[in-house]
Amino acid sequence: MEGRGGIARGLAEAYLDGAVSIPYALLRTYRALKLSDTEGMLLIQLMAFRQLEQNEFPTMEQLQERLGSSPAVVGQAMQKLVKQGLVAIDEVFDPVTGVQSDRYNLSGLFQKIGALLAAGELPLRTGGGEVSLGAGDPADSLYPLRQSVTKTSVFGGATNLFAVFEQEFGRPLSPMEVETINGWLDKDKYDEDLVLFALKESVFAGKLHFRYIDRILLDWGRNRVTTVEEARAHTQKFRTGR
Repeated sequence: MEGRGGIARGLAEAYLDGAVSIPYALLRTYRALKLSDTEGMLLIQLMAFRQLEQNEFPTMEQLQERLGSSPAVVGQAMQKLVKQGLVAIDEVFDPVTGVQSDRYNLSGLFQKIGALLAAGELPLRTGGGEVSLGAGDPADSLYPLRQSVTKTSVFGGATNLFAVFEQEFGRPLSPMEVETINGWLDKDKYDEDLVLFALKESVFAGKLHFRYIDRILLDWGRNRVTTVEEARAHTQKFRTGR
């Protein structure tokens, strides 16, 4: 009995550390992308740093410690990921603090995974079977909780609301996060462009969290901000202190 109790306590403590959302598609496609186990694990570690520690640019020393690999191995793995366009390094400027920082961007990885699935080269497992995605229906299959209209957004270019969130967070959205976005659109009646602008503001502030985005939207709601133009003016007024 005592042994079982110790195991239970150990598991409880482990779960309290949090969980990382790893795209199932990554686990199924990393071989098709010609990635080694080390390179695949490096991608997972980048996601873990971002999701649980809000660290969007871990140092090579931190990555080496997590992977238990030499500097040469980790450096070569990172170089390959960057060369193949799976990982990019973005410069982020905070207009409020004036601080410039770097962050790893995994949008290239998800775009290549999406291309594999859309081309039918790999089936997407759904429920008890497997369905091969055609070029015309990836959005319907990947976002069953809501069909978001592809439109030109504040991020530039034609884009899907949920796809932009996944790109910025560097991972697929959880069902709860999709439900949160649906609530902003359906219950709170925020315009899609306004939600995207709130996401953009959170990126600039270096606070990429759903709670922070929700606070931005609540603040705009209290101040009767309903359009991107009004939000931009409100934000500028707040930053200048006028």
